[in-house]
Amino acid sequence: MRKMTIVLLVLILTGAGCKQKEAKETTTEAEVEIETKTEMKDQEWITLFDGTSFDGWHVYPGNEVPDAWQLEDGAMVLRTTEYRKDGHRFNMVTDREFTNFELSLEWMVTEGANSGIMWAVIEDEKYPEPYYTGPEIQVLDNINHPDAKNGTSHQAGALYDMVSPAKDVVKPLGEWNRYSITINHKTNEGSVVLNGEKIVEFPVNGDAWDAMVANSKFATWEAFGKSKKGKIALQDHGEAIPIGYRNIKIREL
Repeated sequence: MRKMTIVLLVLILTGAGCKQKEAKETTTEAEVEIETKTEMKDQEWITLFDGTSFDGWHVYPGNEVPDAWQLEDGAMVLRTTEYRKDGHRFNMVTDREFTNFELSLEWMVTEGANSGIMWAVIEDEKYPEPYYTGPEIQVLDNINHPDAKNGTSHQAGALYDMVSPAKDVVKPLGEWNRYSITINHKTNEGSVVLNGEKIVEFPVNGDAWDAMVANSKFATWEAFGKSKKGKIALQDHGEAIPIGYRNIKIREL
């Protein structure tokens, strides 16, 4: 009887040791998986503009970057006063196309400035400007530009002429603001986070999207917002007022 008790005790202890070992191994594997996912998440971001060159960008439609766009202190700055001729605009677009993504960037406007960030831009000479096809997240001097008086759906942070920002969290003129813009057709979700606060949410396809377009100035524009895939554009609205962008990166979803 005593021998049987000892044998059982040995078996129990051995089994417990094995389970502890298995648990330890499982924990180790889980930790490795978490580390790997974190590493992959960091690697998912693609730098679109690193502040040192215009690599990966050109001016719409298919032109080289002109002197109107300059590199200044790690930013791309549009200064058009001495370069604009015959009303020509210098809209900057990515070489690559994107569909589902999170775009992170910083922007800065000076007094009276107007710009915007567009996605799903179809680059074709039959469309004179990127906004003929690409929806826009507004970049604006809300205080001094006259378009700000046309309603909150025309102010900084808005999905232009369709969805107004929930609040005004824009920093004073000359300071840098940060956007995180998410476009995800798989989940039918779009959003804008401005300076850490989510201010706009919207659908990006289907009946709800079509209804928003139908109630906007773009209702009769045949190609507007029709493509899920396209280029990202930084708008030259036409005024000779400096606008800056920096720290531009994207994460495909």
